[in-house]
Amino acid sequence: MSLANKNILLGVTGGIAAYKSAELVRELVEAGARVRVAMTRKAREFVTPLTFQALSGHPVATDEADFSQAGHGMDHIALARWADAVLIAPASANTLAKLTHGRADDLLSTVCLATRAPIALAPAMNQAMWSHHATQSNCETLEKRGVMLLGPASGKQACGEIGEGRMFEAHQLLLSLSGLFSTGELEGLNVLVTAGPTREPIDPVRYLSNRSSGRMGYALAEAARDAGAAVELVSGPVALQAGEDIRCRHVDTAQEMLEAVREAIARQHIFIGCAAVADYRPASRQPEKIKKLQDALSLPLMRNPDIISEITQLEDRPFVVGFAAETRAHEKHALQKLASKQLDMIACNDVTDPRCGFDSEENALEVYWPGGHRSLAQDTKPKIARALVSVIAKRYASTHKRGNVTVLKKVKDRSQNS
Repeated sequence: MSLANKNILLGVTGGIAAYKSAELVRELVEAGARVRVAMTRKAREFVTPLTFQALSGHPVATDEADFSQAGHGMDHIALARWADAVLIAPASANTLAKLTHGRADDLLSTVCLATRAPIALAPAMNQAMWSHHATQSNCETLEKRGVMLLGPASGKQACGEIGEGRMFEAHQLLLSLSGLFSTGELEGLNVLVTAGPTREPIDPVRYLSNRSSGRMGYALAEAARDAGAAVELVSGPVALQAGEDIRCRHVDTAQEMLEAVREAIARQHIFIGCAAVADYRPASRQPEKIKKLQDALSLPLMRNPDIISEITQLEDRPFVVGFAAETRAHEKHALQKLASKQLDMIACNDVTDPRCGFDSEENALEVYWPGGHRSLAQDTKPKIARALVSVIAKRYASTHKRGNVTVLKKVKDRSQNS
């Protein structure tokens, strides 16, 4: 299930089915999702916010919340940007009507207007209300706008009547929600991602490294997996865990990363070199800790191997995506690397911007390929990763399609042998 590390905003509206939402939060958290809950005033008449706070580990967003207090909650714009998906469960008939007509008279409906994340609704109401032509018309309009309707199920209702209108159970909602992130764009392909920094030892206690957290690379690995690829990840030392179904190999040095990439590259269709590999390493590693005996210390360095360049020189090379972390002349340097390293695509970011890149949860990328360019505006790294993987998938498909029999045969052979 592809909900691990996804930001899920759960909206709870008024209805007896609100009690099921508590179990839904628990199952979302167990699936690895990060969950925030927004409740309407009517919903709080059925279940208290404290219940959802205890289950999610976060304060509940309500119309009465004091967002000026640090750490209490998130305003509607922050929530809208934070969410990878919005799930409203239960979604009352009134909520369906409000969303259909674009009303924004409470926090939850305002978030739905402000977010660019996909929205899913789990209707729950009396069977007569569900079958009413007004409700059905609203549902038809919402679906045309891309809103996903999950349910309702049929059965005995709280009012004693029998028919359609019951909210889906938690496990059904999780299964459907995970489908939002399973694009299938890379179905049947093998993808190798490198992530994080490398550490180049100076002595037994010191090393040369950089500020890479690995978040972008790990997000790309998860996004490629969600797109249907079989993903391998070669990771430098980071404080992260690889997602489910991602084969991860941990390394420390640039040389170790190169060896791991060499071992895996023959079975790959796409290689994404996102790691911040150290350009230089100490010429020699001191066997013992260097003592502080002098006012100055000279440390001879030698160049590390260029992993990306080595892969692009292979006769049977995969589709290669590089990264460029730049501080100035970003487009110029990115295009130079694209050409000099013979990359299929390069993603460039400005590491001088404190809001993006190193030590940040967010990023912004300028993506270049021969004859093309796409800007990915600042957003969370998982969202940027999904957008970049979609660009990669489209570009890969455009360069590996009909008319190129040799490439198609190689793709088939790799799929069979992996």
